[in-house]
Amino acid sequence: MKNITVIGAGTMGNGIAHVFAMNGYQVALADVSREALDKGLATIEKNLARMVAKEKISQESQDATLQRIRTFTDTAQAVREAELVVEAATENVGLKLKIFQQMDQHAPDSAILATNTSSISITKIAAATRRPSQVIGMHFMNPVPVMKLVEVIRGYATSDETAARIMSLSENLGKIPVEVNDYPGFISNRILMPMINEAIYALFEGVAGVEEIDTVMKLGMAHPMGPLQLADFIGLDVCLSILHVLYSGFGNPKYAPCPLLVNMATAGKLGVKSGEGFYSYGHGSKELIVADTFK
Repeated sequence: MKNITVIGAGTMGNGIAHVFAMNGYQVALADVSREALDKGLATIEKNLARMVAKEKISQESQDATLQRIRTFTDTAQAVREAELVVEAATENVGLKLKIFQQMDQHAPDSAILATNTSSISITKIAAATRRPSQVIGMHFMNPVPVMKLVEVIRGYATSDETAARIMSLSENLGKIPVEVNDYPGFISNRILMPMINEAIYALFEGVAGVEEIDTVMKLGMAHPMGPLQLADFIGLDVCLSILHVLYSGFGNPKYAPCPLLVNMATAGKLGVKSGEGFYSYGHGSKELIVADTFK
């Protein structure tokens, strides 16, 4: 594989494009708006410049990486020569099914279609295409250029050949792929989201405050960041969406989202991307400031 298309230029999409391009792949980066593409490219350039400043890569490597990325607002054109398409759009079932139908229609018959979904069924997505054996989950972790894990999820019809190629490709990117099967939340979010949800319940029930809960998990369990800070980083709307997938997929009340999480997401308090969640991010400092709501 040399020609890769990434659908979606947001946080995950531009990170995926960055990693492929830096490892010598020709990348077509697609999004619905030129503004989103320009923002995605600016993020890639900023992250590469940071690597140059830290002497992790050369200026020549940065320039070559950027030259390997082309941008498109037309999905059909973006996937025309793709050997692999990685969809990294918003975590919305209807949107993903629509994108996969477009990808299936316009990408070469031999192309593998992958999704970066963090929870939505690969089998369901594959069923929207004419090539379910060539559909697979390729769940990168955020931030993509830094995190080593790629969760490779096999749908019900994913072929051994497709899985083997994606495992090998992930290793070529310098990542560590882990193969899992297609059940709600896969492994990463099936374990992570109930932990985050329980931390929110502990706050909701007055067991402890925001800083206290995060401090216990950081110092007691050696987590690099506490579950409430991590929820802010992921996005409270994304956490809520994944919990809904788990709850509906298993029908088990242990996955029911905490009412506090529901209220915060509904009110637009989504964490880092909105400027406020459990912490406030509008203070111009890297120091974590607990949001006024929880003081």
